Amino acid sequence: MLDRVWKSTLGKKFLMAVTGTGLVLFVFVHMMGNLQMFLGPEVINRYAAMLQTSIEFLWPARFGLAIFALVHIGTGITLTWQNRQTRDQRYATRKLVKATLASRTMLWTGSFVALYVVYHLLHFTIGTIDLHLAEMKTPDGHRDVYRMLIWAFQDSRVACGYILAMGVLCFHLSHGIGALFQSLGIKKPGYEPLIYRLARLAALGLLVGFVSVPVAVQLGWLQ
Repeated sequence: MLDRVWKSTLGKKFLMAVTGTGLVLFVFVHMMGNLQMFLGPEVINRYAAMLQTSIEFLWPARFGLAIFALVHIGTGITLTWQNRQTRDQRYATRKLVKATLASRTMLWTGSFVALYVVYHLLHFTIGTIDLHLAEMKTPDGHRDVYRMLIWAFQDSRVACGYILAMGVLCFHLSHGIGALFQSLGIKKPGYEPLIYRLARLAALGLLVGFVSVPVAVQLGWLQ
């Protein structure tokens, strides 16, 4: 069954859409978690401690996200390679006229985001880039996520790198969210402009939500 799905172009697009949907939902949840910074250290640290101590949820979720990411990346690379192998020059020219910059650079923006995720995990989750972050604990022994984010984003290089990465991610999603509807077969031709408008609006909302934390730290609103 999975073998037949993988051999089919439509099957790979469906897999990419399903895994993309799961990853987009995670991005929204992650942003909502980050925004708890504005509710104070007690709130976000309690939320973080709840996630860290829910082992029966945390590791299956991490494993599932890793599988989704690998399948999404693999199908994206495969479909891009297939498209470049099969289309002739006239089709390519016609396609480029209609395509947006976001749609033409999906492979590159996705690759950038994947590399940044590895850096982000090493920085905040594993703690091998800034060892001082691993020493920040709450009185009950859990990670002090509030102080960790304040410390990290006080460094303008870290803040700018994060803002850049979120900009690339949301540029990727400005096309990707709309494309999900087509790959899942639930996009009506008459609603296509509205769907892509809403996709860009959702991507903009994510961008504002994510960058608000490092910007607030840099401006001294969070400290």
